Amino acid sequence: MNSIIKNSLENSMSYADYRDLVRQLVEDKSTTGADKSESFVDLTKLNNNRMKRWDKTLKISDEHKFKIIDFNHSVTWLMIAESWCGDAAHVLPVINKIAELNDDIDLKIVLRDDNPELMDQFLTNGARSIPKMIMIDNETGDVIETYGPRPTEATNFVTRYKNKYGKLTAEFKEDLQHWYNQNKGQNIVEDITKLLCRLEPSVCL
Repeated sequence: MNSIIKNSLENSMSYADYRDLVRQLVEDKSTTGADKSESFVDLTKLNNNRMKRWDKTLKISDEHKFKIIDFNHSVTWLMIAESWCGDAAHVLPVINKIAELNDDIDLKIVLRDDNPELMDQFLTNGARSIPKMIMIDNETGDVIETYGPRPTEATNFVTRYKNKYGKLTAEFKEDLQHWYNQNKGQNIVEDITKLLCRLEPSVCL
């Protein structure tokens, strides 16, 4: 296994620990990462509420649930995130719900700014975009897939907007949050199910 990934895994946390961390940061009026500005502190508070809502309300259909349960490959999903990241607040609770369905999936989380060498191995178009999932084969230690920073529909949404206007505006980012709320995590569930089917085609027969 890559020594950088190995070291990151040794310093990783469970989803439950990550949720505890974010809740404590809200109480302390703080945030993860190098930037402790008021805006990032406010984003952490907002994201804690988002995750709390998704933890309670997210639903996975039986069709997807059976395929996820049938996946028979011991893997670790190493997620790179930060408490202030809006995309992470929507994506991580869904990834956690999926991982909970299958004992062969071990979900671990690390913070981007604490793991720059890891992040730099998994850039998106040259950027340190998060959340990013690194899927590791537990038997070989090989990276067999990655996912993120956004689900496919949101990625297409962002790409079209950037191509037309050059950069993301505050108004667009608000529209993106509305998309996440309306989609209710289903695009992420679909994406991950398809990913598992690619790795183990018998899951989808």
